[in-house]
Amino acid sequence: MSAADIRYGLHSATGDGAAAFEALAKVELVVTDCDGTLLYTDKTLGDKAVDAVRRLREAGVQFTVASSRPGKGMRHIVKTLGVDLPFGSYNGGSLVQPGTWETFAAHKLPRDAVQTALDTLAETGVDAWVFIDDNWYLTNPDGEYVPLETRTVGYEGVRVQRFDELDLSAVDKIVGSTSNATLIEKVEKQLEEQLKDRAHAARSQTYYLDVTSLEANKGDAVRELAKRANVPLDRVAVLGDMGNDVAMFEIAGVSIAMGQASEAVQRRASLVSASNDEDGFAIGLDAILAMRAAR
Repeated sequence: MSAADIRYGLHSATGDGAAAFEALAKVELVVTDCDGTLLYTDKTLGDKAVDAVRRLREAGVQFTVASSRPGKGMRHIVKTLGVDLPFGSYNGGSLVQPGTWETFAAHKLPRDAVQTALDTLAETGVDAWVFIDDNWYLTNPDGEYVPLETRTVGYEGVRVQRFDELDLSAVDKIVGSTSNATLIEKVEKQLEEQLKDRAHAARSQTYYLDVTSLEANKGDAVRELAKRANVPLDRVAVLGDMGNDVAMFEIAGVSIAMGQASEAVQRRASLVSASNDEDGFAIGLDAILAMRAAR
């Protein structure tokens, strides 16, 4: 990669980033993923990210977030950054209004898809969680990722003896979690086939596999958020790091992948930044501001 391929700390994974850099100058709305993008790996929100969002908004660019988290688990981020636009939770399956915290759009999983996912996760030995509204339910409180999820969303899960105690017609998301990366990739492919035309199955982290409604994807969420912000899609920038972010990469005017994203994800983005732990999010926003200022 030559120096000419790099601008403001960004580069193109495909070697053809000229149009993408020009698109940065036209951005009027930014929508970002949270975990692995906006946040450091330890789930903290860095000062550089907070400052970059402040300067972005001062420049007149609107800003909001879309995450696989439940809405309640995003409130601290939304409050800290002063987000006043609606934001997307559950991979865009729900849209939430800051302040009132009202969920004004929600796409639930079909009951049969819920059963298929839970059966497959049980058969493969992958720990399962069920999310309904802002609650998350688990049968194994000693699961290896329970402490991390508790810290991430900011509240504890509710233990149940069996998931069929719940109203499984009201499920927003199912998560499978395991540190066995080979296993979770295999289960992802298995569920993609089993749930075809009924639900999505995609990893939101290397250790989390999310199952959500077909209508619950970040691409549709960005489309609706842009409409509500009165911004055309070609003037929207999105940032992300995982396969569940690709849906928004595909519809936005410009997309920025974090440097730790897989090669497959990077190649679906317009541009690539540094990793999230190297302030790749702030670098992306700084590039938008620099290109706008250079117009």
